[in-house]
Amino acid sequence: MQYRTWRPRPLLLALFAGIAPAAAGAADPASGGPTVYLPNDTGIVVVDSETHQRIGRIAGTDTSHGLAITPDGLTLVAGSLLARAPGSPPPRPSGVSEADHQAHHGTAATPAPGAVVGTLYLIDVDRGEVARRIEVPGAIHHTLVTPDGRHAVSTHPGLGGVSVVELASGNLIVQVATGAAPDYLVGRGDGGRLYVSNSGAGTVSEIDPASWQVTRQLDVGGAPGHLALAADAATLYVVDVVAGQVAALDLATGRVTQRYPAGSEPHGVALSEDGGRLYVSSLQEHRLSAVDLTTGAVATRTLDPAPYHLTTVPGSGKLYVSSRAVPRVWVVDQKSLHVDSVLATEGVTHQMVVRTNPPQTQ
Repeated sequence: MQYRTWRPRPLLLALFAGIAPAAAGAADPASGGPTVYLPNDTGIVVVDSETHQRIGRIAGTDTSHGLAITPDGLTLVAGSLLARAPGSPPPRPSGVSEADHQAHHGTAATPAPGAVVGTLYLIDVDRGEVARRIEVPGAIHHTLVTPDGRHAVSTHPGLGGVSVVELASGNLIVQVATGAAPDYLVGRGDGGRLYVSNSGAGTVSEIDPASWQVTRQLDVGGAPGHLALAADAATLYVVDVVAGQVAALDLATGRVTQRYPAGSEPHGVALSEDGGRLYVSSLQEHRLSAVDLTTGAVATRTLDPAPYHLTTVPGSGKLYVSSRAVPRVWVVDQKSLHVDSVLATEGVTHQMVVRTNPPQTQ
């Protein structure tokens, strides 16, 4: 059964979300290529990947680092890296007075000492508006939506695990302990296992979404960070920040079979559309590396300053690379590594998301 987003009337949506009704953030339906969403600390920039031009902006999120999208392309799920006291109102959106904001959210009860929560935003893609806010335990680093569209999974570095939210109800259904400082997460496209990197434990946790239990702890060593899963789900590529490498983890045996150079302080990792090249960014060396997974040959391109998050755009032959130092995204040709254009953004871009399917109507 296909997941459908709860779609309230515009006025109710605005009252619930605590923002003024607006359609400015909605994607242009006439755009030619896949739509790319670029989250930053103050909102989400919407880009047409055919023209590499900004076509909208989604407001109402705060410090969103993680971003995912439901399989039907109707809902973005953004996680805030900002922690706050339980029951306290989220930050006041632009355009809403302090009096209206407080009247809507009320006065929070006194939380337990030291208790913090994070915010998960559910965003109506067609309207370009926040439809719902959900409290989860602790600040969120990265997010994932399961292939059936039912659940949002978020990493919580300060809690040593992930949370699982049922999207239809907005209920937190389980917390899963994975290891110290969980960072990134990916999942099989067939709805099978999920994988979570634990940067403080040197491991990758394998989770069965049928039971929400950790089935294996896979030893990688170092400080595992961003992940990329091969299309056949046989190999997981794991950035090791300490070693300056990307480890190829054979998921059948649970062993690292190869390590590829990645430069000092590697961060983002992605696979080419054909799965034959592995891309990784080096923050300190200001470069993007492309590893030929057949020959092991490495090509590099200087991207200055501080190349950060990576995502491939299906059907375009392009790779989007953000900078951690300046509000910029480079559009890079996957084969030549030539920088085709540079997209100015309004803040540092984090976990990018691509919507390849057209919007659907009710």
